[in-house]
Amino acid sequence: MSAPRILYCHCNYAQVVPRETKEAVLRHLCSGGAAFEAVADLCEMSARKDGALQRLADPNGGGVRIAACFPRAVKWLFASAGAPLTSDRVEVLNMRVQPAQEIVEALGRPELRPNLPSGKETTESSPS
Repeated sequence: MSAPRILYCHCNYAQVVPRETKEAVLRHLCSGGAAFEAVADLCEMSARKDGALQRLADPNGGGVRIAACFPRAVKWLFASAGAPLTSDRVEVLNMRVQPAQEIVEALGRPELRPNLPSGKETTESSPS
């Protein structure tokens, strides 16, 4: 099994992720040898229904580890853009609440630990 892809969200617009955490995680990714994809803001991409979310959510691409915010929010953002994530192939690392060191360690794990919440995405499940 191949290593999970890595997606990093910089949360440019909402500014809800601590800057120090974002910078430490991004610095680690840039200095490491693992390939990763960085996006400016998943919320903005979801609002625009950016086609790149379809590619990122493609289960045929293998597992994906997403450094962003709350798993339920990430799940809802992709679903809202018409690009639902496959629950057993996605691990979301929450930069809003997890310390940078914990995120960095998780990014280096070879195995994926899927953690999307179960249930259907609805407007009521929209993150606030």
